[in-house]
Amino acid sequence: MVAPRSFLGWVIFLIQKYYPLFLQGCGVTIVIAVVGTFLGCVIGLLVGVLRTIPKPRADANLLAKIFHSVLQFLLLAYIEIFRGTPMMVQAMVVYYGSAQVFNLNMSPMTAGFFVVSINTGAYMAETVRGGIKSIDKGQTEAAMAIGMSHWQTMVSVVMPQTIRNILPQIGNNLIINIKDTSVLNVISVTELYFNGKSVAGIYYRYFETYFIISIMYFIMTFLCAKFLRWTEHKIDGSGFYELVDPEADPTGMLAEKTPHKPAKGVMRIWLR
Repeated sequence: MVAPRSFLGWVIFLIQKYYPLFLQGCGVTIVIAVVGTFLGCVIGLLVGVLRTIPKPRADANLLAKIFHSVLQFLLLAYIEIFRGTPMMVQAMVVYYGSAQVFNLNMSPMTAGFFVVSINTGAYMAETVRGGIKSIDKGQTEAAMAIGMSHWQTMVSVVMPQTIRNILPQIGNNLIINIKDTSVLNVISVTELYFNGKSVAGIYYRYFETYFIISIMYFIMTFLCAKFLRWTEHKIDGSGFYELVDPEADPTGMLAEKTPHKPAKGVMRIWLR
């Protein structure tokens, strides 16, 4: 076989011969990024809500005060440690440290899921806390005034608004995780960068191989960004609303027959 002589020829040759390896790497990258981001968001939501628990009152039980202080210290330590160290170092510590210290033979994929999840959770915890703080305090005070507990207020009043507000940051974390899974090659996770490095070493065509990899990373992040913008648009719904009095028009039939029928995309809100 005659070797290609041009840059484009090598790119086409490598794609034709090793596309299954590239696609397999893309699949692993997407799976780790999506699962890790989802689990990280769950961790972040839990930690973020716990971080907003108000301090016990001065006349509260001493044990409750100690528990609150210890909990807040541990949560803050988790956030600072995993935000303050590189993911590559975390992967090495988790994968090799779990085997050496705890005698746990963790597979590279399991370690990858774990590292991406806890790393994302540390960032999401502060995002969630900021999102909760951005909600008008009057809503929390109103919920407390009608007898709702802190958890009930978080679940029913604050968190639905917070999740919508932090949705762009969740998307950012997903895109970052797609790219940052490349550091997991240090523990032999067969993601896109790891497979691409293997292909590059066969013919020593590093520029062409990494050019292919960069295009594939861009395609994945671009499609995810488009999907997330579409999701945000669907959650926002229509930007126009028409108030309908149920007493004057309980069935909505009169509103349908009026010449001022709302245009397409306009949402009717029924007054209770």
